[in-house]
Order: sequence, then C-alpha cells, then structure tokens
Amino acid sequence: MMRTFAMAFSIMAASVASAPAPALARAAAPVLPARPGATLRVAFDQRAPRPGVRLLELTRTRDGWRGQLTSDWYGTMPMRNIVRDGDTVRFDVRNINTPGQPVRRWTATLTPSGVLLTGGIWFSEVRQTGKPVGAARAAALAHHAVALPALGTIAPDGLAATPPMGWSSWNKFAERIDDRTIRAIADAMVSSGLRDAGYRYVNIDDGWQGERGADGELRPNAKFPDMRALADYVHARGLKLGLYSSPGLKTCAGYTGSYGHVAQDARTFARWGVDYLKYDLCSGEWQYDNADRVRRSYYEMGAALKATGRAIVYSLCEYGRFEVADWGRAVGGHLWRTTGDITDDYAKMSEIGFVRNPRFAHAGPGGWNDPDMLEIGNGGMSDDEYRTHMTLWAMSAAPLMMGHDVRTTSPAALALLSHRAVIAIDQDAAGVQGKAVRVAGAQEVWAKRLADGAVAIALFNRGDRPVEMRVTAADAGFARFSALRDLWRDADLPPAGTTFTVPAHGTVLLRAAGERA
Repeated sequence: MMRTFAMAFSIMAASVASAPAPALARAAAPVLPARPGATLRVAFDQRAPRPGVRLLELTRTRDGWRGQLTSDWYGTMPMRNIVRDGDTVRFDVRNINTPGQPVRRWTATLTPSGVLLTGGIWFSEVRQTGKPVGAARAAALAHHAVALPALGTIAPDGLAATPPMGWSSWNKFAERIDDRTIRAIADAMVSSGLRDAGYRYVNIDDGWQGERGADGELRPNAKFPDMRALADYVHARGLKLGLYSSPGLKTCAGYTGSYGHVAQDARTFARWGVDYLKYDLCSGEWQYDNADRVRRSYYEMGAALKATGRAIVYSLCEYGRFEVADWGRAVGGHLWRTTGDITDDYAKMSEIGFVRNPRFAHAGPGGWNDPDMLEIGNGGMSDDEYRTHMTLWAMSAAPLMMGHDVRTTSPAALALLSHRAVIAIDQDAAGVQGKAVRVAGAQEVWAKRLADGAVAIALFNRGDRPVEMRVTAADAGFARFSALRDLWRDADLPPAGTTFTVPAHGTVLLRAAGERA
C-alpha cells in the first residue's frame, strides 16, 4: 500500500515540477516582553523527564516581572526574584529535600534556536531548549490545580488489629516488576510456609501504572494486563493484593499519581479487588508542603477508600512529617511511615529502629508506626544484624513487610522470617510498642508488655564487639522472674540465668513471666 502511494505521488510531483515550492514557515525568534501585560510563553517538547518542565511563562509588569514554570511532576512552579540581564532572565524556584538550600537559581536565555532553560530541583538538573508558543498552546500545557476537601474524621473500622504482615516489591525490584513475578511471589509465599506464618499481603509498590483513558480512569501498564485477574489469583492462594499510588501528579518512580482523580482511583482499586493501598507523598510534597495540606490530602484518599465499601488497609507514607502519628488514624490510616526509606545496611536499619521510630507514639490496634520494610534476605547484613532487625521490628509492634525475592529465600532468612515465637511478639493482641528501659553506651535493654501479662525483653548490642549483658526483673517491671524463655533459641532458661553473651550488632530476645513489683 505504501509502495502504491509512493508511485502515485511521484507521478503527481512530475506534473507540477515547474511549480515553485512554498517557503517553509520559520519559527518566531524569542523576544522578551517589552510592555506591561505582555507574556512570553515557551513550550518544551524535549524536556528532562524529572521534573519535566513543559512550559515557561514570563510576563512584563509595571514593576518588573512575574513568571512561572509548569512541570509534569510538580505542576505550577512560581518564579521568585526575577532579574533580567540582557538576553538572560535569572530567577529562583523553591527547592525540596535539600537541607540548607530552600531555593535553586534558574536561568532562561534567549538564543537564535529558542529559549535555553537551565536549573534544578532536589537531585534533578535541567538543561533544555524550547520555542515560543501562543496562548492556546500554553493553555493546553497549563496545570489545573485541584482543591483539597475540608478536613474530616474517619471512624475506626476494625482493620489491622495487629500490625499488617506481607511482602512488598520495592526493596528488591523497584519498578522492575510485572504480573508474572507477582504471581510467582504469591506461589512462593505459600510453598515456603511464609503465608501460614502470617504474611498475607502481596504489595505492588510502584511501577504498575499506565495512563488515564479519556474517561479519566487509570489503566495498568502493559506489564499488568489484567489487574482484576491478578487479584483473583492472589486471593485464590489465601493472600491479599496491595497497590501503590501518590496524592501527587507522579509517583516516586515517575508513574501516574492520583492527583485530581482520588475518588475515581479508589473506586478502581476496589473494583479490581485491592486489599491494601500504600499512598506515598512523592511529588505531592510540592503541592502539599505544610501540615494542613498534607493531612487533608491523606484524608481525601481515606474518605474515598471508605466510600467504596471495600475493606482496604490504608498505609500513609509521608516519611514521618508533621507528627503523623497524632492524626494518622483520624484520616483513615492503619499504618504510617515514621521515616524515609530503609536501606539494606546495619547503619541505616539501626538508625531507623533505635532512633527514629521510637520518637513516635500512638501505636496500637488499628494504627501502627511503620519504620519501613524488612531487608532480611537481601544480603546486605549479617545473620546477627538481620536477627536484630527482626527483633527490633517485633519489639516495636511494626508492620512486617518482607522486601526480598521470596522465590530464592535462603534457609537462614526463612528461619528468621518465619520464627513463630518472634512473630507472636510483634502480633501480640495488646499492641504495645516496646521501648528502651535501660541504655548504657552501645547496649540497650528494651521491654514490651504482652496481653497475657508476660513481658518481652530484648537485649541489643549496637557495638562492634561481643559483650556480656545482664537482664534484671526490674527491666520487666517485676519483683522477680518466675519463668524465662530464650525465643530465638527456643529454650527455657532458669529464672536466675540472666547474663548473656550478645554478639556485635546482635540481640537476645526473651519472654519473661514474674511477680509484679
């Protein structure tokens, strides 16, 4: 067909060969506005993907200049402190996540080939050239802000009576995830015994989203051809499916967020059979940059999930900002992150578990402080360090979300993750978040009251050499011990045997009964 068209075109071209060719339209050279009220509008068809600045607008005012950028990630980005220097305009744009650098300096330079824009935000650098466009094209590229609802309060619904347990894709796979892998993970959770140990959620943490259709509904991308069928597959194995979104325009990996479509997305998730939603602030931190707006953005999705009528566990991920533990339950949350992302190393894990997460209160049935996912099985720590990781999360009543490739779980990792007595400390019905009761340098003794009156006691050696550590009945609030069990060793101990050798970066976890002081 193309060959036939080419032949016809060549015959037609020969018949008009003598006709002069029309002159090609030449793009207008950029010119800075000269009169008040005039605006230079520049579109960037080729743009740095993050933050994806697609439009520059610069207006001459009686007093100087007013302007803004529009980006795929952050929507409207106002210019500040605009100064003209010949053919270059310099201006500040608010920066994020860089301590001590609240703004970044940008430039827009007029060149014969267009307007060269340079600048940066957070770790992204921009250098791109655009062409002047008219008002209609600029309007098509503009960001349309969506107002947040008034803040309300969502009543408890009985979900997450104990900290949620399951698996999340991000730590191992990031956005490199697909339907086949999720099905294989679900199968492995069953065959390994991890499901029966209590791990029930299979959570796709970013990377599943496609684009919105003309109806505004979000479709999964080609890696996930049928999300409802995937949910059915997971459910048939006695597991639950979790998804991920953001109140911003983009998710952390650059996929489509829920901005402007919150209620619609909640209905879509419910129709697919989703049981868990992690809602990650990500690019939304630009629009929602104070406590009130962040709280209302999370309430908006909490209310939308509630309106679907489906039981969906709601995980708030805004990195522990604005005292989230104080209000997480009221916006419908069942768990809330208390920190930035964990990494697979002892230093980061211990900083989160020993320092960051204990600052937060209000944990208990229906609402949990979340120090992020487990790294056990990913290989960056020793067995002793991973045992500390599991013990610390259990003592903290933290959600237990595995983050490794379950299909290749080593025997050592499986033993740590599936240890029933340790999991029972985390899942204890009282929902008490343990805390340090005695600290001496790198040695910490933690206690956690249990529902049956017993107390879990953890000895932590944060130092680089093995040490002798002693536990006392007073650490548990007892006058004396009546029973003592080493949970990791599955061994009963004599109540008087209270001195232990704790390895470097290691732990001992005990369950103690006794007489109250």
